[in-house]
Amino acid sequence: MAYMLETTDTARRSAPAAPPVWLVVALACAGQFLVVLDISVVNVALPSMRSGLALGEQGLQWVVNAYAIAFAGFMLLGGRAGDLYGRKRMFLVGLGLFTLASLAGGLAQDGWQLLLARAVQGLGAAVLAPSTLTIVTSAVPKGAARTRAIATWTAVGAGGGAAGGFVGGVLVDALSWRWVLLINVPVGAVVLAGAARWLAESRAGDGRRLDLPGALLVTAGLATLAYGISQTEAEGWTATATVVPLGAGLALLALFLLAEARAKAPLMPLGLLRLRSVASANAAMLLSGCAMFCMWFFMTLYAQNVLGYTPLEAGLALVPSSLAVVVGSKLAPRLMRAAGPRATAVLGTLIAAAGFGWQSTMTADGAYLTAIMFPGILMMLGAGTATTPLASLASLATSGAAPEEAGLVSGLVNTSRTMGGSLGLAIMSTIAAAHTGAARTPQALTEGYAQAFRTSTALLLAGAAVMWLWLPRKAAAAH
Repeated sequence: MAYMLETTDTARRSAPAAPPVWLVVALACAGQFLVVLDISVVNVALPSMRSGLALGEQGLQWVVNAYAIAFAGFMLLGGRAGDLYGRKRMFLVGLGLFTLASLAGGLAQDGWQLLLARAVQGLGAAVLAPSTLTIVTSAVPKGAARTRAIATWTAVGAGGGAAGGFVGGVLVDALSWRWVLLINVPVGAVVLAGAARWLAESRAGDGRRLDLPGALLVTAGLATLAYGISQTEAEGWTATATVVPLGAGLALLALFLLAEARAKAPLMPLGLLRLRSVASANAAMLLSGCAMFCMWFFMTLYAQNVLGYTPLEAGLALVPSSLAVVVGSKLAPRLMRAAGPRATAVLGTLIAAAGFGWQSTMTADGAYLTAIMFPGILMMLGAGTATTPLASLASLATSGAAPEEAGLVSGLVNTSRTMGGSLGLAIMSTIAAAHTGAARTPQALTEGYAQAFRTSTALLLAGAAVMWLWLPRKAAAAH
C-alpha cells in the first residue's frame, strides 16, 4: 500500500502542469500578430527594395501580392489540416515555415528570391492563422471570458496590420529594408519554443483523410481569383490579363462547390453555410475588409507623397490610429453584453464610416490633427469595435457546429477578411488612379485618395445595413 501511494504521488509530481490560459492565448495571438503584420509592414520598404534588388514597378507589386495571394489561397486548406492533423502541429509547421521564409527573404540577393520567399511566407501564414483562433476558443471556456479572449485576438490581429507602417518605418530608417523580414526570425523562434513547450495538441479528425481534390480546387480558385484582382490596378477591369484569371478563378470555385456536394468527406461541408452566424459573419467580414483594409495603404501614401512625411514620420503619425483599434477591440465585449453582438457590429461599422467620411475631405495642405489623427482614430476605433463581435459570432458557430469543423470555420473567417482586403485594395486603387489621372501633383493625388475614402464610406454604410438585417439578433441564434 505504501508503495502504491508513493507511486501515485510520484506520478502526480511528474505530470506536466497545464499552462495558464493567458499564456496559451498570448502564444496564439503572437502567431496571429506576425502573419497580419507582414501584410502591411513591407509597404514603407518598397522604395528601398526597388533600389536594392533592381525591381521594377511590377516586381514591387508582387512583393505585396505574392504574400497575399498565397495567404488567401491556402487558408481553407490550412484550417482543415489543423482539424485533421492537430492544431498545435499545424501552428508549429506554419510558424516554422513562415520564420524560415522570412530569413530567406531578408537574405535575398535577387528579386525572384524575394518574391519566392514572400510566397512561402504566405503559405506558412495560411497554415498558421486558422489554428490561432481555434486554439484561443478551445483554451477559454464559453461565456464572457471567451469573448474577452476573442477581443484580445482581434485587437492583436488588427494591431498587427495597424503597426505595419510604424514598424516598417522604424526598421527601414534605423537599419535597412531587409529587417522588415529578418525581425520575424528571432520573434518567430521565441514563439515556436513557447508553443512547443506549452500548447496542448487538439484535433477532431476521426481518422478521415484530407480532401485533396477539394483542397486543390479551392486553393487554385482563390489564388487565381486573387491574381486577377491584383491585375486590376495595372491593367484595369476589362483587360484580358484581368478578365481571364477572374473568370478562371470563378470557374474553379464553382467546380469546387460541385465537388464538395458529392464528396464523402468534403473539405468544406456546404451545410456550414446554412448556419446563419457562419454565413452572415463571413459576409460581413468580407465587406468590412473590402472597405477598411485600404485605410493604411492610402494614409501612408497621403502622408509621404502629399504631406512630405518620411517613412518614420508617417509611421508615428498613425500611432494614435493603431491604439484606437486596440481600444475598440477591448471596448467591444462590454458593448456586446449590453446591446448584443449585432448592435455592436453595426455601431462599430457606423463609427468607422464616419471616420472614412471625414477622411474623404482631406486636402493637399491638411493639418495633422484634422487630416490624419482624428479621422484615423474614428476609422480604427470603429474597425476594432466591429470586428470583435463578428469573430465572436463565428466562434459561436464553431462551438455549435461539429468539433471537426472548428479550424475550417476559423479559416473561413480569415479567408473572408483577407480576400475582402485584397479585393478592396484593388478596387480602391483603381478608383484612386482613375481620379488622379496622369497628373502626379499633390492636389491630384489627394483627390484620388479622397475618392477612395468616399467609396469606402458608401461600402461601410451598405455593410452596416447588411449586418443589421442578417446577423443573428441574439447570441443564442448563432447556434
